[in-house]
Amino acid sequence: MIKMKDDNIMHCPTPHNSAMPGDFADTVLMPGDPLRSRWIASEFLTDAKLVNDVRGVAGYTGKYKGVPISVMASGMGIPSIMIYSHELFNFYGVSNIIRVGTAGSINPAVSIRDIVLAISASTDSAVISNLGLPGTYAPTASYELLSAAKEAVFTACGEAPIKVHIGPVLSSDMYYGVGGIEAMKKWADMGVLAVEMEAAGLYITAARAKKRALAICTVSNDIMTGEETPSEERERGFSRMVEIALETALTMHDKEI
Repeated sequence: MIKMKDDNIMHCPTPHNSAMPGDFADTVLMPGDPLRSRWIASEFLTDAKLVNDVRGVAGYTGKYKGVPISVMASGMGIPSIMIYSHELFNFYGVSNIIRVGTAGSINPAVSIRDIVLAISASTDSAVISNLGLPGTYAPTASYELLSAAKEAVFTACGEAPIKVHIGPVLSSDMYYGVGGIEAMKKWADMGVLAVEMEAAGLYITAARAKKRALAICTVSNDIMTGEETPSEERERGFSRMVEIALETALTMHDKEI
């Protein structure tokens, strides 16, 4: 069991999570796909224990280099990741959530197989207007996690020929997008590096909970050219991204103790 740090943990289990208080570590890696959650737990964690499987959204807690770390799927899209991250932050006492997923490049500077650390996440979602703020909110990553991830790149990747970018992404509600290439060019002209579907929702939830979040994405395809990585290469790139996230979690753990 993981020692809880918050005194206001409640409502466990939830309608979407069968875990009990203390089942999740301070840092949770969050891929979209439940199968990826299982893969991370089996490939990278020792003594991994299944703590949630409601609706097949697998959540595990194990150890990486002796440090407790959890991994749980988010599902697809902003609404889904906001539900799961809200419960982890507010009901289970999680301090850090690191999204590990894929993204499509829309910027000539970003190639397939590259990794993007998302400093911010613009969005075409109505979630921003639904916050009821007197203006437009800018979903932003935690500086602490981003800084730790930047340093973790060297530990995780070493001499591996992987290019890592730090910059903004677009979190879109539309997988089969409206506007096509011309719309993507407009986002790229504003410096946006890639498109994915969850980061903005995660960053909003973290801000409201006064917790920390970061999205790390492997570029699996180039939306502008249509180029895609073969599945086996995508898995290798995903491994590097997970290693960066895990090393980031270790840094955050060291800061807490």
